[in-house]
Amino acid sequence: MILLLHNRYRTTGGEERAVDQIAALLRRRGHEVEVLERSSATVGRGRAALGLLSGGLDPDAVGRVVRDKRVDVVHAHNIHPTLGWRALAAAQAAGARTLLHLHNFRLFCAIGISYRDGAPCFRCRGAGTLPGVRLRCRGSLAEATVYAAALHRQQPRLYEHVDQFVAVSEATTSRLRDLGLPPSLTATLPNFMPNDAFASRSRAGAGEFALVAGRLTEEKGFDTAIAAAHTAGVPLVIAGTGPDEARLRDLAAGAEVRFTGLLTPEDLAELRTRAGVALAPSRWEEPCPFSVLEALAAGVPVLAADRGGLPELVGDGATLPATDRAAWSDALKELWQKPELRAERGAAALTRAQERFGEDRFYDRLTALYRADSS
Repeated sequence: MILLLHNRYRTTGGEERAVDQIAALLRRRGHEVEVLERSSATVGRGRAALGLLSGGLDPDAVGRVVRDKRVDVVHAHNIHPTLGWRALAAAQAAGARTLLHLHNFRLFCAIGISYRDGAPCFRCRGAGTLPGVRLRCRGSLAEATVYAAALHRQQPRLYEHVDQFVAVSEATTSRLRDLGLPPSLTATLPNFMPNDAFASRSRAGAGEFALVAGRLTEEKGFDTAIAAAHTAGVPLVIAGTGPDEARLRDLAAGAEVRFTGLLTPEDLAELRTRAGVALAPSRWEEPCPFSVLEALAAGVPVLAADRGGLPELVGDGATLPATDRAAWSDALKELWQKPELRAERGAAALTRAQERFGEDRFYDRLTALYRADSS
């Protein structure tokens, strides 16, 4: 029996998708799976602060499930603010092997993305979380203090009660080790695409536009995509919503840019079949975004920033300096003017995704981690 733990964020994102995909994959492969979830949307600020500072609101609930269901492995994802390190301690005490899947930098960073003032930020290292208080990274001094205290307190306890930490890219694993995560406890397991999600062939050579998809936030670098597409004379479609939307719309005024708003997965998949190239100009060290995996699996060539796990996804020759708009424009223009090159790179993207990010490879690696066969 496998128990998945996750505290859902107020805004649904890639981590929720990862949890759902893993649960579905394990069930397809014949495993008994239980999912225990909480949601930040149902927790007030006071309760959230209590959960953070105390290491969880109801850790005994996890221990009871482990004992009653005879759980072998507890596979946790986001544990803040309701689950906490005590949930993992309870699971371990009840006899389960414990894994903590790290989809971002929340182990050390109060806002999770280690990004500030337009650039990656790694001032908070190990249990040294005071920079986040001084900079008020959570907005208010009070909230920043709560997070800093909670992160400081949980570090040694997590190292004691987590048998295996799992990051989603080699770059993220390396960064987390540099920040203080014990190398002996860390492993890398990129996200995956289900077998039925891969296109039969690439259609990128006949693409109608460049595509960027994701939550519209400053660290995603969508303003770079707008500037590059406008300079290169390439139509751009932006799929998603978020707090940076108004600014991006202002920047796109007069350019051939279309905002789709939030799309269903089916509508976004259809949009990808008409894209000639996808852009991923993230400024933060993004670990393993599904937007890039989906593009690769659709046979769409991707131009990506040279930060975080993006180079591991797209491979050699497809990365650019994150903030060099001239480089982005030049690369996009060259690709757009050569349909045969787009077709070639699109086919290579599809092959790369099938070989590296399919569910079979993910499943084999995950179950090895469950058995403690690999680290």
